[in-house]
Amino acid sequence: MPRPGGGARRSRGLSGWLAVTVLRPVDEVDVNNLPAPLAALHDRIEVRTSPASRDRGTELAARLLDAPRGSSRAARLGGKDPEAELRVALRQAKQLLEVGEVLVVDPVPHGERTRSRGGALIERWTTAAPKAGVR
Repeated sequence: MPRPGGGARRSRGLSGWLAVTVLRPVDEVDVNNLPAPLAALHDRIEVRTSPASRDRGTELAARLLDAPRGSSRAARLGGKDPEAELRVALRQAKQLLEVGEVLVVDPVPHGERTRSRGGALIERWTTAAPKAGVR
């Protein structure tokens, strides 16, 4: 199917879909009126909804239209994952649909502390985690 601006959409089958379960009925999650984080990506993503298993809400799934195939864990943890922005947008959309705001936690303690190799590694992972997600 041609996209606006030219170029064909590359089909990747079922791969590439990222999903969250939203605690809302399917009729309350409108793909034509997406929360701001997903709406900002509207021309770069495909979105679908379906009932979650066992009547547990709605599965909200999205994928990048022109993403390269698969990314390694190292790329995700290194902040070089092309799906990172979509992963963050899905998580924020879920929060907006469920509670009406994006919840933020500041896990970094205040004040000075002694640098260590382990501490530096944990800080690096903490910084990358919101974009890396879990797979």
